[in-house]
Parts: sequence; C-alpha cells; structure tokens
Amino acid sequence: MPGRSSSEREALARQNAAIMAVFERAGFEHIAPDIIQPADIFLERSGEDIRARTFVFNDPDGNELCLRPDLTVPACRYHLNAAKNPAAETRYCYLGTAFRFPDEALSPQEFNQAGLEWFGGSDPVAAEARVIKLTLSALEAAGLSQLKVTLGDLGLFNALIEDMPMPARWRRRLRHQFWRPQAFHALLDNFAKPPAQKKTSISAHVDAVAGQNALNAVSQRLHQLGLPLVTDRDVADIASRLAEKFADRSQAPLDAAMVKTIERYLAIEGTVSDVPTQLKSLKGGKTFAGAIDWFERRIAALEDQGLNPKRFQFNAGFGRELEYYTGLVFQVEVEARNQPVTVAGGGRYDDLLSDLGAPQKIPAVGCAIHTERVKAVLP
Repeated sequence: MPGRSSSEREALARQNAAIMAVFERAGFEHIAPDIIQPADIFLERSGEDIRARTFVFNDPDGNELCLRPDLTVPACRYHLNAAKNPAAETRYCYLGTAFRFPDEALSPQEFNQAGLEWFGGSDPVAAEARVIKLTLSALEAAGLSQLKVTLGDLGLFNALIEDMPMPARWRRRLRHQFWRPQAFHALLDNFAKPPAQKKTSISAHVDAVAGQNALNAVSQRLHQLGLPLVTDRDVADIASRLAEKFADRSQAPLDAAMVKTIERYLAIEGTVSDVPTQLKSLKGGKTFAGAIDWFERRIAALEDQGLNPKRFQFNAGFGRELEYYTGLVFQVEVEARNQPVTVAGGGRYDDLLSDLGAPQKIPAVGCAIHTERVKAVLP
C-alpha cells in the first residue's frame, strides 16, 4: 500500500479485521478470488465509468485480460469453479485489492475492498435485508456512525415497463439506458413521437435495409461505400440495429399516458416506509403489483433485522455504477467535511452467474465496502 506509513497500514489492517470479523461471525466463508480476470465480462456488463477505468491487457496468446476493478465478478467465477452445486445456498466474504484508473487527482488506482456475496437460498427478500444489516454492522464495527442509506430498485422499473404494451426491443433499450438519465429521456421522447418524426442522421442507411435481408443489405452497403469496420460492432450487430430502427418507423408511438407513468415513477422519492403508497398510485399491471409486494416484504424484513426503514431514503432513479444489478440497489454515505462520501454499496444481481456460465439463474445479492474511504472519514 504505497504512500502510507507503517502506523497507517497497521490502523487500516485493524479496521479491516474488524469489518471481516462481522462477516465471518455471520457465517460467510472467507475467500481470495484471482486478481487477473477475463476482461470481457467487465467490459460488457459493467457501467461506463468502470469500463473506462479498467486496466486491460493481452496475454501472449492474445486473450484480453484485466486487473479486477471490483470483486463481485471474481467471487462469482470462484463460486462457479469451486462449488459442487452452484445453485445451492453459499455465502462468501472477501478482502482484497481492486484496480481502477483514477477518476480524479487524488483517487487511488489501487484500493482495498471488503465485501460479501450471498448465492442461492430460499428467501431472497430476507437475504437482502440481512446483507444491508451486515453492511451497516461492519461499518459501525470500523467506527462509523450517522450512516445515510439510499435504496433503489431496478425490479420495480423492469416490472413497470414489462406490463406496458410496447415492443420487446423498446423495453430492452429502456433498461439498457436506465443508467444514463439524459440518454434514457431522449429515448423515451423518441418512442413517443409519431413515425414521421423519427428520421435521423442515419436514415439513408436505414432506408437501405427496407424490404431486404438486413445482414445482406448492410454488407452490400459497406462494400459500396468502401467503409471499413472501425468499431467493436460486427456486421450482424450493425444490421440488427438498423433493422430495429426500420421497424420503429412503422411502430405506433408510445402512449402519452405510459410516458407520464414512467416519468411519475422515476420522480418517486422519500423514506422507504412511505414509498409503497406512492407506488400504488401508479397505474401498473400484475407484474408491477408483484414488485410492490416484494418491496413491502423487504420493509418487513428490514424491521426483522432491527432496522428502521423510516431512516432509509428511496430514490426511484437511483442505480449503482455497475450495470449487472437486477433488483435492489443501495449505497451508504457518511458526511465528511460538509460533503457526502460513499463508503459502501451493493444490491441484487440475479443474471450474473448465468451470464458467467451457470446452467440456470441463481439468486445473488452482495455488498462492497471501500475500506480506505472508511479510514479516511473516521472521526
């Protein structure tokens, strides 16, 4: 840990030991995932911030590798390699170094991350509440107090648009842009426009796929224009995107009432206890009602853990910087020098293990603590 005195390193080690003791006493197995990882999963599923700050390199055989920018994906890969039955309930904790290009002058490119991951289990709602409780207990064991907790829920948003009559491709694109508010609202506005108003700067290329096999049309057009492929998209990907844009031209616009419902949902915020009333005021369908029920059961589970949901804030537009989350997302902040500092966060990511090769979806929820930030903000 460069730049620290021996006394500072010892103090950080004591703090980290206190954090890990909380996790280990709760029955989480301490593991040490590999530092060097395949780069593709981070580049495909992580947020833009993480992608831009990941250390990527090639091995002698040309395989693209990276230094782990966080430890959740390495823990998942460890589980899939080590577990006899990946779907069986398994709980891990870890303490290790993560690596990212600094995003500001004083930001370290190497930092310690402590965390836990909970795979499988018969009661995912209780697991979420327990992970939040353990995160707060670990931070308190390290010496922090006056913790501010903010929750979001990707499951609510996904359920809301799942009930709306729109093309599946539109749902996929809205989910993809959820993490980028400006792009999301531009996309939503575009879906609400009449077809005649959906001309774009690439309309001539969209015209080229009209009434044709899109893949053949794109291949021919690239050849006619003498254009090389200079992006990470192949011809099939380009053809698929142009075909979708062509289909959008004849698609009826998104109903104004649905646009308003989405916007009303994204504006919801308040204490976690007050949110169900606001959610039920929206005109959602059966899937959305199920997501509200999950939310209310989470509130009860938090209370079972001795936590007061009235002290937690909810923001419907809140997501984390990693795009693999599928449900609950949360972060913990403390006030330091009159500004909030994020010291921990986590959430639910039920698709990640199957994306990495598991034969089925496996419920998963976890948290990560930035231990050097914790040390820096201790009174």
